[in-house]
Amino acid sequence: MVGDHCTLSGDGAALHSQRSPKSGLSCKMVLQAVGRVLRKSKTKPNGKRPPTEEKKHYLEPEHTKVRVVDFDLKELVVLPREIDLNEWLASNTTTFFNLINLQYSTISEFCTGETCQAMTACNTIYYWYDEKGKKTKCTAPQYVDFVMSMVQKLVTDEDIFPTKYGKEFPNSFDSLVKKICRYLFHVLAHIYWAHFKETVALDLQGHLNTLYTHFIVFIREFNLVDPKETAIMDDLSEVLSLPLPAAQNHVTER
Repeated sequence: MVGDHCTLSGDGAALHSQRSPKSGLSCKMVLQAVGRVLRKSKTKPNGKRPPTEEKKHYLEPEHTKVRVVDFDLKELVVLPREIDLNEWLASNTTTFFNLINLQYSTISEFCTGETCQAMTACNTIYYWYDEKGKKTKCTAPQYVDFVMSMVQKLVTDEDIFPTKYGKEFPNSFDSLVKKICRYLFHVLAHIYWAHFKETVALDLQGHLNTLYTHFIVFIREFNLVDPKETAIMDDLSEVLSLPLPAAQNHVTER
């Protein structure tokens, strides 16, 4: 990873206070549902959750077949003829930032300094680098705060993500979009690796699978993230890229 820096702000912190907009599901009900699942799991004597098992539960067919769309996501990412490439990248990157931040907020109660002492995904630990290039091993919630605050600052900067007609994108725009997408991938990977149990308890695995698939298809379409970076989740990416049987490929409203 290259060295990056951001300053935590009130806006960045506020982002994680969002909750799932799922209709009819109160915060209390969500916490009770997850609490019932977590109470059944084994814990260490000191109350800390044991390390995530090597078994990848998110690859089990009962979970990978759950989606919330019934069409090919590749159709959504192709650049429309009448749209400028940078405009398309800006719009999609901002949307993915908002959706991934919202997805993380649904499990943020359980991503703490004790349960996630490092920002991990599979056998990878992600480190943060300050403005002086100092490598820092931080907890997962700290890392996600750094990511979301940094991205929030970039996508709301009119000099980088212009919204006014006639204003040009900077020459560094492509590299900045790639940096954003790399960090957002880290967040998605951590959710799957460390918090898939909570996601299933909330019945949000279909949303997570669909968001992840859409994001992977997007970054592949425009070569935004080095394949070596996403290789740790290739097994999931390939499974989710396969079309579902017609009988299962539908949306269930609740």
